[in-house]
Amino acid sequence: MAEAVSRFVPDGASVAMGTALEPAIPFAAGHEIIRQGRRDLTLIGPISDALFDQLIGAGCARAVCAAWVGNVSEGLGHCYRRAAEHGLPRALEIRDHSNFSISLALWAAAWNSPYLPTRTLLGSDIVASNPDLEVVDGAVHVRPVRPDVTILHAQRADAEGRAHLWGPLGVSEEAALAAGRVIVCCEDLVDAGVTLSDPNRVLLPETKVVAVVPEPGGTHPAPLQGFWRRDHAFHREYASRSRTAEGFREWLERWVLRVPDRRSYLAGLDTDAVRVRRSLLSVPADYGDE
Repeated sequence: MAEAVSRFVPDGASVAMGTALEPAIPFAAGHEIIRQGRRDLTLIGPISDALFDQLIGAGCARAVCAAWVGNVSEGLGHCYRRAAEHGLPRALEIRDHSNFSISLALWAAAWNSPYLPTRTLLGSDIVASNPDLEVVDGAVHVRPVRPDVTILHAQRADAEGRAHLWGPLGVSEEAALAAGRVIVCCEDLVDAGVTLSDPNRVLLPETKVVAVVPEPGGTHPAPLQGFWRRDHAFHREYASRSRTAEGFREWLERWVLRVPDRRSYLAGLDTDAVRVRRSLLSVPADYGDE
């Protein structure tokens, strides 16, 4: 993970993460970004749970382009609020979207369209606060949002970048297609024969993938279907500790800055409490053509 972040997430980059909404959030990648001290990032996504809040609190973010920043079960992110209201630890540019309009913005970029129209934002304050949204002839024109890099966490991927994801995908496909490059983190690094045996599940062209990083447990405390349940207790602790700037810094030191890698992070947890234990397999698909 350290090499992928070092090579492909420079200062000033726009980064899409948390694109599956609540599940499959690449916390391991976000924590490595914090450890490497990246600055002036633009964070792009719908609902990042606590990841964007942590990156903002660590001083990594210059701007956020998102539908919501916070801990889904606990409320608005405290670091986000301090940055938005008081400029702490630094001022934050905010471009509000709804979950739907951020999807349209990413699709517009993927399709190289100057905008995509919608009526869903009419009457909301979001249109007035975001210069990328314009009301024209009774419709809202949503201008494209192009991440420099999208970071995804998949259940499995091969070394060439063919990634299999299942469960809620949110805006993962459009974020990957809109981005200049994609980093795929995965639970299992598998042979190409596994991914090619189910080609319809491959999310994006492998030609967009610049790095594949095996990172088991990389979504904790977010869930990942088939592997991890959501760690509600960990989220509650983070929300409580981050209520003050001092508490957040203590939490960051304990769980990010003093932890060299994901394996060490997981060693400090009771992972058995959130590991998926029961298999529930789908019926195999038959791709025969003769």
